Amino acid sequence: MLISKRMEPVLFRAWKAVALLAAMILLIACSPKLDWRTVQSPQERYTALFPGKPDKLERRIPYQEQELNQTLEAVKIDNDIYSISSIQVPANQAEATEKIITQLKSSLLERAKASGGRVVEEVATYQASNRQKLTTTDYFIILKLNAKEQQQMRVRWITRQASNGDAWIYQISVLHANANTDDAKILLSKEEYANFFNEFYPE
Repeated sequence: MLISKRMEPVLFRAWKAVALLAAMILLIACSPKLDWRTVQSPQERYTALFPGKPDKLERRIPYQEQELNQTLEAVKIDNDIYSISSIQVPANQAEATEKIITQLKSSLLERAKASGGRVVEEVATYQASNRQKLTTTDYFIILKLNAKEQQQMRVRWITRQASNGDAWIYQISVLHANANTDDAKILLSKEEYANFFNEFYPE
């Protein structure tokens, strides 16, 4: 099934929603210290370990003749935003999943490169709730805000198939502001970030 011409602006609006929630979180005056807790999200079919109590945003994304469910859970800790975005693709559109992921990746990676930043890829693994280990890719990204400011991001995308035929797209990421190093991989591989990625268990 081909993605409609409306898909690109729809995904752009979805990314804007994520950015909006991130901006809202950035306005919080006081950030909690690391307080790791297991967060169960049965509706989104995953369990995760967050370094604080996450805020949750749910919305519907128009897509072709239907709508896609998108959920974002995120928490800000000092200069870092830890977030998990979930998009549910109905069984009758599940074959478009890879095209949707490609669009999501392209939107972020091209933005980074256009800003003068760079992207480093690394093969990684994750563990599903049934303890099966699977391969994925981590992207370590530098986003240039201006000549003096930059952000660093680590992100991975995971796809899972539900028993009813629905597909789930997960974007797990950490965004670090005020980065004073040009090596995103070294910074975002530290334990306080690695825990977040290693302890994400989709069904």
